[in-house]
Amino acid sequence: MCRNIRPLAHFEPPAADDEIRAAALQYVRKISGTAKPSRANGEAFDRAVAEVAAASARLLESLVTTAPPKDREVEAAKARARSAARFGS
Repeated sequence: MCRNIRPLAHFEPPAADDEIRAAALQYVRKISGTAKPSRANGEAFDRAVAEVAAASARLLESLVTTAPPKDREVEAAKARARSAARFGS
């Protein structure tokens, strides 16, 4: 999976539309094999991003859990610590 796609479920505050769209864009780029489509494929590419973003938003809204919401700052600190351990600082 693309490393730039981050988990968006169960955060407080919930994932914003721009975060969902960014993840959808990364997904479509990955499966299409291109970062910027040609003019001939631009409409299909943009439509795919919109559809993936809409499906992702529906999924995030429908997920149910009893666990407390994750804190974005705490999760970011954990990610930085994992990165430092893996790559050094």
